[in-house]
Amino acid sequence: MINSKQRAWLRSQANPLDSLFQIGKGEMSDQLVRSLDEILSTHELLKINVLKTAEQTPAELARQLAESADADVVQVIGRRIVLYRHSEKLAKAGKAIQLP
Repeated sequence: MINSKQRAWLRSQANPLDSLFQIGKGEMSDQLVRSLDEILSTHELLKINVLKTAEQTPAELARQLAESADADVVQVIGRRIVLYRHSEKLAKAGKAIQLP
């Protein structure tokens, strides 16, 4: 769990990032969760774009994605979601994000 200071710092780090993931009309599936898990293991900070055709609100999707991927919701703004999950793989390589 991240605190508010860490959340604010992560928001600033996510600002210049491009969305690496898009969620549209389809429901939450195992394949979606596996893809998200794979991306979070190589990119600790992930920006997701929720398309207008999505059946759920971005806030609902953010909560579900965070629970299924064992990640923290950093921010939900409009149709953008930012998730963070610490990666042991990146920590061993010395490339992990160092939270304040």
